Amino acid sequence: MTLSTPAKREHPRDSAKSARRVAYAALAGTAMEWYDYYLFGLAAALVFNRLYFTTLDPRAASLAAFATFGVGFVARPLGAILFGSIGDRIGRRPALLLSVTLIGAATVCMGLLPDFAAIGVAAPVFLVLLRLVQGVAVGGEWSGAMTIAVEHAPAEQRSKLAALVQLSSPIATLLSSGAFTLVLLLPEESFDAWGWRLPFIAALPMLVIALIMRAKIEESPEFSRIAAAGTRPRVPLIELFRRAPGRLGIAILVSMLGVGGFYFMNTFLVNFGANERGIDRQIMVNAMLIAAVVQAFVTIWSGRLATRFGPGRVTLWGGLATTAVAFPVFWLVDTQHPLAAVAALSLGLSAVILAYGVAGSALAGLFPTELRYSGVSLGYNLAAVVGGFLPLAAQASLGWSGGGSWGPALLFATFGLATAVGGALAHRVLPRE
Repeated sequence: MTLSTPAKREHPRDSAKSARRVAYAALAGTAMEWYDYYLFGLAAALVFNRLYFTTLDPRAASLAAFATFGVGFVARPLGAILFGSIGDRIGRRPALLLSVTLIGAATVCMGLLPDFAAIGVAAPVFLVLLRLVQGVAVGGEWSGAMTIAVEHAPAEQRSKLAALVQLSSPIATLLSSGAFTLVLLLPEESFDAWGWRLPFIAALPMLVIALIMRAKIEESPEFSRIAAAGTRPRVPLIELFRRAPGRLGIAILVSMLGVGGFYFMNTFLVNFGANERGIDRQIMVNAMLIAAVVQAFVTIWSGRLATRFGPGRVTLWGGLATTAVAFPVFWLVDTQHPLAAVAALSLGLSAVILAYGVAGSALAGLFPTELRYSGVSLGYNLAAVVGGFLPLAAQASLGWSGGGSWGPALLFATFGLATAVGGALAHRVLPRE
C-alpha cells in the first residue's frame, strides 16, 4: 500500500488566535516536562555521582550517573508505543494529561529519595526506577504536544507555532539551571544534605499549573475528523511499520542531533568543564543559563527560516553547523576561561537548536494524521535511545583519547552529520508549506 500524506489545509474554525492559544498551552506543559527531565541531567553531573554512587572513584561515579541518565532514554520508545497508541486511538488530549502527570510525580519522588548513605544500594536502584518512569512519560509528551499544536495550526503557520512549542526547551533550561544556580549558593554541606532536592520538589506546583492548562486544550480537529470517519488504525504501531518504515527512518535521523546534542551540551559539557578542566561548577551552570537565552532566540529564528525554506532544509543546515563547531567548542573549554566556557555552550547549543527548533514541524509533516502521534513519538524516541547515551559515550571517550577533548568532539560532529543527512532526505519528501 502506498503511503499518502494528506495535503495540509487550513481549518476555518481554527483561527490564528485559537491556534496560538493551543500552542501556548502545549508549550507550558512541555516546559514543565522538560524542566523535570533536565533537572536529572544537571543532578547527574553535579549530585548523583557523589551522593548515590559513593563507593566508586570520581570518574567511575560519573560514568554510573550518566548511565542512569541514559536509562531514561531506553524507556522512551516504550512510552512512544504506549502514548502513540493512546494518542492515535483515543485522542491527543488524554495522552498529554497522562504523560505530564507521570513525569511530575516521578520528579517529586526523586527529590524525596534518600541517598546512598541513608539506605545503601536501594538508593541508586530506586533512582533508576524513577528515571524509567520519567522516560516512559517523556516518550509521549513532546510528540503529543507538537502533534496537537501542529494539527490546530493553519497550514502557513505550522513551522512558526511548532517552533513556539520548542521554546519549552530553553524555558525549562532556564528554570532548571536557575534553580540549581540558587541552591548552589548554599554552603556545600547544606546543598548536599537538602538543597539540591528543592528544585525537584518544586515540580509539584508546576504540575498542578500544567494540568490546569492542559485540561483547557481542545482535541485536535484533525483527530476528531478521522475519529468521526472511523479511520483510526486498530494497532498504530503495526500500521506505522507497514506503511511508513522509510519515513520513520528519516524521522530518527532528523531527531538524532536535537536529542543527543542537547543533552551532550547541558549534561556532559557541564560535567567536562567542571570535573575535567577545573572550571568552577557555578560558572558552568551560569554559562548554561546564558546559552539558554541564546537558544530561545535561535529557536524563534529557526521557525521563521523553516517557514521560508522548509524544515528539512533548516535541519540540514543545523546538522552541518554542528559538525563545523564541534571541535572549536572544546577548544574554548580547554582554555579554562569562564568567558570561553560561556561562548562554547552558546555556540554549540545554537548549532544544535537550529536543527532542533524545526524538528516538530519536520516530523509531523512526515506522517499522515492517523499515524502521526505514533510516528512522531517513535521516530523521536528511537533517536533518543542512541542520543541519550551520548553523554555516557563522551565520558567513556575520555579514556581512549587520553583525557583529550578530541574524542567527545568527534562524537558531537558525528551526530551533526547524521541529522544533516536526515534533513536532506526530509526536504525531498515533506509537503511544501
